[in-house]
Amino acid sequence: MWLLSPLPQVVDWQHSRDMGSLLDIGVDKVLANTAFVRNPEFVGEAPREHGKERFVVAIDGRKNPLDGGLPPLELVAKSGSESTGLELVKWPKPVEELGAGEVLFTSKDTDDTKHGYDLEMTEAVAETVTIPVIALGGAGKPEHLYQAVTIGKAAAVLAASIFHFGEISIPEAKRHLIEKGIPVRI
Repeated sequence: MWLLSPLPQVVDWQHSRDMGSLLDIGVDKVLANTAFVRNPEFVGEAPREHGKERFVVAIDGRKNPLDGGLPPLELVAKSGSESTGLELVKWPKPVEELGAGEVLFTSKDTDDTKHGYDLEMTEAVAETVTIPVIALGGAGKPEHLYQAVTIGKAAAVLAASIFHFGEISIPEAKRHLIEKGIPVRI
């Protein structure tokens, strides 16, 4: 289990060669989101060339009304601003099969709310793959981190606002998880 913060710098990239350029300057892992939605084969190219352990695919989802004509759990693109009309739970497995080493899942419904991760969607994504799923979007207190791992079945959690605004410290969050029996990198 590991805890990430603050949120890393976002770089727009579209090709495996862009990933190589980032890795050459010392970036540890590279994340793709909209690039994958637009071109799923891209996921296969990047890990093949640079190693799956260095390639993370971000999957953003949101809940829709049952009578709205869209999937109840929908994959969204462009940081949640673009509807795809695609079912969220159909995307993680192909991401894994194409070679991604991890999935970063964000519920656009809970992101920046500090009311907790969307445990239902996080669990739905985590249950479809064997690679680690990192939960993002909604942490407001240490207990939310614990719930994302135990209820949402995330392998790791990422939080930003609670740390940026000094509501809790990273050592406090780690201490809470350790006290609850969750192994954490120190």
